[in-house]
Amino acid sequence: MEFPDEKIALLLTKRDEAVFEQVFKEHYKNLFAYAFNMLKDEDEAEEMVQQVFFKLWERAEHLTFSGSIAAYLYRAVHNESLNFLKHQKVKSVHHLHVAYSMKNKSEQPHSKMISKELEIKFRQALNELPEQCRTVFQMSRFEDLKYREIADKLDISVKTVENHMGKALKLLRTKLVDYFLFLLILLQL
Repeated sequence: MEFPDEKIALLLTKRDEAVFEQVFKEHYKNLFAYAFNMLKDEDEAEEMVQQVFFKLWERAEHLTFSGSIAAYLYRAVHNESLNFLKHQKVKSVHHLHVAYSMKNKSEQPHSKMISKELEIKFRQALNELPEQCRTVFQMSRFEDLKYREIADKLDISVKTVENHMGKALKLLRTKLVDYFLFLLILLQL
């Protein structure tokens, strides 16, 4: 059965499973092709589209549609894919930064061991941050972006960026407190 977009939107916000399945079947292939065109990776494209539909279902009661369902879905896949690409870029920059930093550190085996352990713990702590919080932290620390630039790129307020940074720094401090002494030793070598 075919419904107009307004009716579909209303039924989606009420978590109508049949309508959700209809929307999924109707749009999945084209959304996948769109994501694949952006990401050039089938697995990641599939992941982005599935993530959009997962969020659509999870947040259904709070969604408002200001246009067609298709436009909403394409915009969501576009944003999800862009966020993924940004995250990949940040990871790449971080790996280069770490490799460069490690290359310039003392060649002593003890120093290398401490550096490697600290890097592993830092990466683990960073990966445990909530996604948006981690993205804000990486953009600030690895891309050297100002809070205003981050806010503009992520379409959030500067206050939200400040809150994410505060949360990220607090969580990282908590997770890495045991390695503070190692860090001090490392910096003296």
